[in-house]
Amino acid sequence: MTLNSMTGFARTEGANNICTWVWEVKSVNAKGMDARLRLPSGFDAFDAIIRERLKKRFRRGNISVFLSVNWQRSNATYQVNMETFERLLKAVSEIQKRAPHLPLVTMDGLLATKGVLESVEVPLGETEQAVLHEEILKGLDELFGAFEKSRQNEGNALAILLNAGIDEIESLCQEAAALAALLPDNINTRLQQQVAELCSIVPALPEERLAQEAAMLILKADVREELDRLRAHVIAARELMTTDGAIGRQFDFLCQEFNREANTLCSKSANVQLTRVGLGLKTVIDQIREQVQNVE
Repeated sequence: MTLNSMTGFARTEGANNICTWVWEVKSVNAKGMDARLRLPSGFDAFDAIIRERLKKRFRRGNISVFLSVNWQRSNATYQVNMETFERLLKAVSEIQKRAPHLPLVTMDGLLATKGVLESVEVPLGETEQAVLHEEILKGLDELFGAFEKSRQNEGNALAILLNAGIDEIESLCQEAAALAALLPDNINTRLQQQVAELCSIVPALPEERLAQEAAMLILKADVREELDRLRAHVIAARELMTTDGAIGRQFDFLCQEFNREANTLCSKSANVQLTRVGLGLKTVIDQIREQVQNVE
């Protein structure tokens, strides 16, 4: 079983005689799968391809994909904007008539005027463009492979922390069960001490009434059901840790169930030691839930 994180990063580079390119991808946690792409002009066709490949490999995460391209050869040529050039010639002719003492305008001066000489991008031919796109998309497959590995490495680190947290919950449950087993005797002893103190002021209570009071206190402090459910959640958590696929949402829900039982245990606790264990459970559960937010 491989646990995948939703956080990761990868980068690949490529080059040919036309251009160099760099692919980058990074991700953070999210409720679902959200892809954000930044592509250079002329590569809009990659959008649908990238999204489709992401859906096949990843289930969750806010994933950002970037492509930058630097051209090795110039794809630009220049042309004269004849409409602007002719208007400029008419204006120059009119100026020379009105101010013949001014120096004559040279061709260099005319061509240097803004808007006369324009840079025009010459697109690649269809065949050349198709070959280039195919070559760059090979880098995308390499990128996603490295990205997947990055998320798996992060997931392996998360798995160690989660398994340690589950082990600690199980240990605390055992400690709580040992304390709970002592509760009836402790409650009886404490009740008898309290009654003994009261007997100096009020008449003694009947034994039957004392037994009823003790039974009610024991019933209110009984945490066996909560401990049974906590142990069942521990088993479910271990099963999830051995399950392939995206388990983040299921684990997050399980953490909510863990927390609910720990809260009830604390509220029913009849002594300081059991309260301490309950608070310890809540602390560990919160730590686990923080880590689970990054699980795919």
